[in-house]
Order: sequence, then structure tokens, then C-alpha cells
Amino acid sequence: MIKIIQFLQENESILELIIEKKASLLGVTELECQSILCSFEEEICQETLFWG
Repeated sequence: MIKIIQFLQENESILELIIEKKASLLGVTELECQSILCSFEEEICQETLFWG
């Protein structure tokens, strides 16, 4: 799962497609996908709190 997160960090356009439900992660369960997306949401919140 770490490699998927690294890939999505490097390819933000793919991440946006997954968030918009226009793309999916093959071989990843719905729960795993939710966890991956949640990690990006937490990252955004932490940056906002730090820089805000």
C-alpha cells in the first residue's frame, strides 16, 4: 500500500480521478482505497494546521 501512496503523491492527477470516482485502484479493496484517500485528506489537514 505504501507504493500506491507514493505513486499517487507523484501523480496527483490520478489521485484526483480516484477521488472523483472516475478511476479506481485495481486489486485494492474498498476499505483499503478509503484508507489511502483518508491518508491524503489527513495530509492536507496537517499542512493547513501547520501553515494556517
